Amino acid sequence: MTISHKRPFQLYLREEQIETLRMLAGKRGVSMAELVRQSVDRFIVETPLEEEPLWELVGIGASGVGDLSKQHDAYLARLEEEDNQT
Repeated sequence: MTISHKRPFQLYLREEQIETLRMLAGKRGVSMAELVRQSVDRFIVETPLEEEPLWELVGIGASGVGDLSKQHDAYLARLEEEDNQT
């Protein structure tokens, strides 16, 4: 068994999805989170990246700013301040 690091991820589900997950988790003797992880793993395996059209979006908005993904709020706030000054 491979031990891997897990990180929290918030997910909103419909009530019927939650109830079904709860029932399946109980029947299989695993947590609901484990069922979601297994489902994500299965989806990833069944969806080759080259066939997923969303991957075509990766990199189309290259800004040249190396830390944009981490500092996007600061950059947006700065742009808003500049707009308000003009």
